[in-house]
Parts: sequence; C-alpha cells; structure tokens
Amino acid sequence: MYSLVSKRTTQLLWQSVNSSIIRTMATRNPARIAVAQMRSTNDKQHNFAQIQTLTERAKAKDVQFIFFPECCDFVGTHREETLSLSEPLTGPTVEQYRKLAREQNVWLSFGGVHESIIEETKSGQQVNNIYNTHILINNAGELVASYRKLHMFNVVTPEFKFRESETVRSGPELIPPVDTPIGRIGLQICYDMRFAEASTILRKQGAEILTYPSAFAMSTGRAHWEVLLRARAIENQCFVVAAAQIGFHNKKRESYGHALVVNPWGTILDEAGKDDQDVVVAELDFDKLQSVRANMPCFEHRRDDVYNLSTRVGLPYTSSTANDEQYTFGGIHIQPETIFYVSEHSFAFTNIRCVVPGHVLVSTKRAAARLPDLSPAEISDFFQTVCKVEKAAERLYDATSSTVTVQDGPDAGQTVFHVHCHVMPRHVGDFPENDQIYGELNRHDKEPERERRPIEEMAAEAARFREEMSKMGL
Repeated sequence: MYSLVSKRTTQLLWQSVNSSIIRTMATRNPARIAVAQMRSTNDKQHNFAQIQTLTERAKAKDVQFIFFPECCDFVGTHREETLSLSEPLTGPTVEQYRKLAREQNVWLSFGGVHESIIEETKSGQQVNNIYNTHILINNAGELVASYRKLHMFNVVTPEFKFRESETVRSGPELIPPVDTPIGRIGLQICYDMRFAEASTILRKQGAEILTYPSAFAMSTGRAHWEVLLRARAIENQCFVVAAAQIGFHNKKRESYGHALVVNPWGTILDEAGKDDQDVVVAELDFDKLQSVRANMPCFEHRRDDVYNLSTRVGLPYTSSTANDEQYTFGGIHIQPETIFYVSEHSFAFTNIRCVVPGHVLVSTKRAAARLPDLSPAEISDFFQTVCKVEKAAERLYDATSSTVTVQDGPDAGQTVFHVHCHVMPRHVGDFPENDQIYGELNRHDKEPERERRPIEEMAAEAARFREEMSKMGL
C-alpha cells in the first residue's frame, strides 16, 4: 500500500500523460492499412510469390502499412524440415522482404518468420535455436523491430495435438511498442492473444495498435478467434490487427483464416473471406480511439493499490535501447555510457566512488525521495532490477555474497534524496569486521578528498556489466 498523497500524484501523472496522448491523437489523420490472408506451404518461393501479389494488390489501394501472418515464410511438414528451412534475419528470405518494402515504398509486418540463431548454452556449447519472430520493415527496407513469440502453443484437444516448443524456443521478453507512421504498435503472435496481461502491459507502455498475426487452428478458431481478438481490443481500447493463415498447409495442418481488424470499441472493421489470398483494407480512425479512451477512462480507474502488472522489459542499455531518454539521479544527469541496464521504472549505473570493486547503483527513473513514495509497480520493478544486477555483479567479480542496502531517509544515511540501492559484491576478508562496510558506505560520498573515478573507467565497467547481463539473459 502507498500513501494517499502518492496515489493521488500517480493518478494526476497518468491523467496528464493521457491528456497529452489525446491532444496528440486529435491532430492525426486516419491510417490506411491492409491485412493479408494467405496459405503457406514448405515452398518458400511460392510463399514469397503470394506475399508479392498481396503487397501489389494492397499497394494499389493506397495503404501505408501491410500486415502478413505467422509462418509467412513457410510451414514445415516436420521438425527436421523446419530446422533446415529456417534462416537468420540476415538471410535471403528477410532480404527479399526488405527489397519488396523498398520497391513498393510501404511498411511491412511479417508476423512470424522462423529465425535461426546460433547461441551459447551455459556450458559453452554452440546450438542452433529457432524462434518464431515478428519483424517490422520500414519503407526504406530497414528492419526496425523484432519480437520473439513468448507463449508456446503446446496443447492437446479432442481434435488435435501440437507442441510448438519441440521445434521453436520461446522468446525472452516483451518489447515496448514501436513508433511507426500509423501509430504505436505492440507486437505479439497468435497464441499470445490468450494472455491478456501482455496486451495490458503494452497498452500501459503506450500501444495504440495490438497485432496478432496467426496460423490459428480450426477447432480453436471456430470457438475463440473472434471473441479473443475483440476482447483484447475492448479491454485495452486499442485497434487489433490480425493477419491470418487459411486452409491446408500439408496433410496434418490446417488454419482457420478470417483475417480481421477490430476497433477500440470492439467493432470488426473488416474481415477476410474464404480465399487463400485475400486482403482486408481498413482505416484506423484515431478520433474513435480518442473518444473511447476519454469517455471510458478505464486505465485511470485501475487499482494499482490493490493489483498491478509489471514486466521484465529490462534490457542491457545501449544506444539502440536508449531512445534518447535522459536519466537523472538526484537532479544530476547520468552519463549514458555509465548506464548498463534499464527497466520499465528503474535503471542501473556504475558508481563514481566505490566502497568495494563492483559497487554499483540502482535508481528509480522517477525522482521519488523514499520507498513509501513509490507505487506498487515501481517497487516491484525496482527490487526485481536490484536482484538482476546483484546476480551480474557477483558473476563479474567472482563473489558468492553481496551487501545490498537502501538508505531510506537522512537518519539512515541517505544523502541523495532519490530512491536508490547500493549493490556491493563481497569477499572473505574485504573488511576486518564485516559490518564495517556500512561505516565506509556512510563516509564514501562525504569525503571530498576521496578520488572520483574517471568516466572512461566507469564506462568500461558498464560495458562489462552489459555483456554479462546479456549472456545471463537478464
């Protein structure tokens, strides 16, 4: 629970952000999109020919963005064939997609390609892993975003059984919504639509459009396809775009089809027919999105004091994940090269003065003075980030223990009134008396004669943390 003052502050902040978004949307024209329906097989060139045809057909209708379904590259007949046909995102299939986007001067969403990537196991062994990956390519032919499917379709029904995880690995994380000319797009794939928490987090991060490119099974499609997609649109007050596979891909596998677009009120704007190759064209009216969110402000009514959603969206901090966001600690600008991890509400950076080697800081993004001033979502995110940083610090500095401390208030030694945590890897005998570290911590920033580390040294340490956290999958 947090104080009424803090809760009211959070509500006012959300209202301000929401009002800003609404003002921005009020000036926007409707976005014209196309959503494809196709039938992929194990013939990759035939599948690409379908994509070319559908792209040309859609572009003739003056669309800005075209969405293709899951497995648009191919549908394998067995595991070994799928492994052999998969490619890295630098391979010839994605290169064809990039060239097509350039030639047609249009943004393309490929809602599930089989991404092959060589990865190292914890034991150091090299393995070839396959991910079901949703990619966005801009009209200049640049790959601007990729999302690896989180939820594996491992199910048994009276009609069929399917275990996606026998061939494909699940992705490590959600990615924040992607800014595009038609709006902020939250990337998902097929079975992900059954996990409403993910879509709500994407909406909280600013999504206006949720995507569910699919190769939906027949029996579950008849029962759940439309109702799930409309539910995701209604509860998140977002447009939902669902490109689809249709028909028999081989003797064992058939997809439901019914590619469609839903508006934020839950109304189906258009739906594909029964053809193998079909294109649905729809206009996304952001005045409608604005009115739905303004008239029924559900996200202002959420009870973050009772429940909340947080996400492992933290990434090793690089220029590509920074998004030009500036981070301050106690009113002081933190140099980007010293930041090594950023999550939804927190960030971690190397220290100017260290009590022990590896002494780093985790701070909240929002400049709250004390822990009770944080919302439940911020508290959860903050301490999850602390735990991840602690694991990495112990690995980097060959430690099996850490001193992890928050000085919360002036009588506890807090001198920078911005919530933060000290993470300090420990070794046997690093102090004559173990608790002496607290005295050193109390003195380390108060002694002007204590030498400040060069920025180059701090940046080099941050680079080592980024690399280690990436290896650990944190």
